[in-house]
Amino acid sequence: MKYGAQEIADFNINHEDNFWPNTHKKNYSIRIELPEFMCLCPRSGYPDFATLTLIYQPDTLVIELKALKIYINSFMHRQVSHENVVNEIYDALHSKLSPKSMKLIANFNPRGNVHTVIEIDSKDN
Repeated sequence: MKYGAQEIADFNINHEDNFWPNTHKKNYSIRIELPEFMCLCPRSGYPDFATLTLIYQPDTLVIELKALKIYINSFMHRQVSHENVVNEIYDALHSKLSPKSMKLIANFNPRGNVHTVIEIDSKDN
């Protein structure tokens, strides 16, 4: 197995090194775009591609960007629905970061004449 594939296979989002202290007390937003998200359709096995946009106001922690990249890449061989994968990512990040606010937008590429956008916003929950 190549080193990158091994790193993805061994990755655990909950490891404490994946999150850093937020040393700033003021309110500010972090916006991260992940334009190469991929997972597999649980019914057909065909790949689904999306651009994920994460926007959050940190409280005491921020996510380390390489950790986020590896976490997102860990879905590329998983068969999971759009709804389930977005909720799983949101829940994992929200539970670890405990941000002041957080929004995750998943804009899936059209496939079979269907375009899906899923948004989860902490203001709505």
